[in-house]
Amino acid sequence: MDFHLKDRVIMVAAASKGLGYGIAQAVAQEGACVSIGSRTETDILAAAETLHRETGAETLGIVLDARDAASIDRWVEATVARFGGVDGLVVNAGGPPAGGFDDFDDAVWQSAFELTLLSSVRMIRAVLPYLRARGGGSILAVTSSSVKEPIDILLLSNVMRSGVVSLLKSLSRSWRRSRFG
Repeated sequence: MDFHLKDRVIMVAAASKGLGYGIAQAVAQEGACVSIGSRTETDILAAAETLHRETGAETLGIVLDARDAASIDRWVEATVARFGGVDGLVVNAGGPPAGGFDDFDDAVWQSAFELTLLSSVRMIRAVLPYLRARGGGSILAVTSSSVKEPIDILLLSNVMRSGVVSLLKSLSRSWRRSRFG
């Protein structure tokens, strides 16, 4: 199947394993240059090497803490320095802890906000100038089925991931009218 990704630059967050890695592998198999980010240096470098070895794609693995704006900026800057631009972003992050309303104090709510919702805002903000420079691009967010039907023990994920979906819906509507912002 050809998704027209040959020689496109795709950034995938939280991609040392799991869904993020699977997405990175799929776009690499389609011929994209892939920049992957994740928190643990040994894991992300190993994942980048495996992607390159298995697909032949150009890959870049960068340590990324999705809660940290400077870390996100370093990932984007390293990607642009290596590949010359960005054509797509996959927003992805691990989920906040399970539990109900009485289980969380303000610090846990703040951490969930930083990890899930604000990281999405920051990643999009960081890549947007590069997407615009290329005349457009794609942004995909990995969320959860909880955005349609809340899952009882995943209150934080229900709330934050719904916010991510609302963010993308809002941006898609405004960008559709104005040719990518």
